Amino acid sequence: MKTRTFDVVSLGEAMVEFNQTTPNQSQYLQGFGGDTSNATIAAARAGARTAYLTRIGADNFGRLLLQLWAQEGVNTSGVSTASASHTGIYFVTHGSQGHEFSYLRADSAASRMTPQWLAGTQTQLIRDSHFLHLSGISLAISAGACDTSFEAMETAREAGTQVSFDSNLRLKLWPLARARACTIQAVKLCDLFLPSLEDMIVLTGLSDPDAIIDWGHENGAATVVLKLGSEGARVSDGQRRETIAARHVTVRDATGAGDCFCGNLLARMAKGDDVFRAAAYANAAAALSVQGFGAVNPMPRSSSVFAVL
Repeated sequence: MKTRTFDVVSLGEAMVEFNQTTPNQSQYLQGFGGDTSNATIAAARAGARTAYLTRIGADNFGRLLLQLWAQEGVNTSGVSTASASHTGIYFVTHGSQGHEFSYLRADSAASRMTPQWLAGTQTQLIRDSHFLHLSGISLAISAGACDTSFEAMETAREAGTQVSFDSNLRLKLWPLARARACTIQAVKLCDLFLPSLEDMIVLTGLSDPDAIIDWGHENGAATVVLKLGSEGARVSDGQRRETIAARHVTVRDATGAGDCFCGNLLARMAKGDDVFRAAAYANAAAALSVQGFGAVNPMPRSSSVFAVL
């Protein structure tokens, strides 16, 4: 088996987050977000060797992200700074219907990724990793980012790097028809499909977890882990299926919980756990993450997860 330098390498857009701490009041906690960046940091906190691939602006927000990744031990040799572009930011507000996102990311540095940008260091990082992780947002932020994501997935498959894909549907970013078509193509190219039930109801019209898992396998994914939110997760390796029971906790902020799940799952699989054992670990990690505010700050380290398990 080829020796790999990294366990998890992710591609997407990282952003600076402003999270409302009190509903209906203009008080915000500054943090960080971006689904694949969140997942990478979650994997690093679980003990994985990680790297991130993206473009950031030559601004203070971009510098803050570089500091964050350095603190978390995430390799940034695949991050480039674009002097003519800005780093994306988003706001999270909380109300009776849960949390809502508002984005300021149009023409951001990450949205200007192209397949040509991917060549070089970024390509080598993909080849040197056990897993490449992407999401629907990686595809949705621009046509160029979509092309870059598919190029990265093809590169991974050629190198024997397993591809992980989180559906992470955001209809504010693209039309449903395009989201559906691109998701199907991504599932065809991935080894591990990590959708949420909420996303798949919209994308497929299916609501039964096993029917959704069947859909994932039929479209090419060898392994499907369906995130069920407060109901846990349903896991299938194509031969066996198992439900990972939810952990009942007091939820303060669910921002980034799915990303936390994905990162911890990949970290444990890279360490040799099968997908069922890894999902149980990831489920516990996600339950811990929703008890604080923000996408990154509440994500646990492995000692806290093992204490819960």
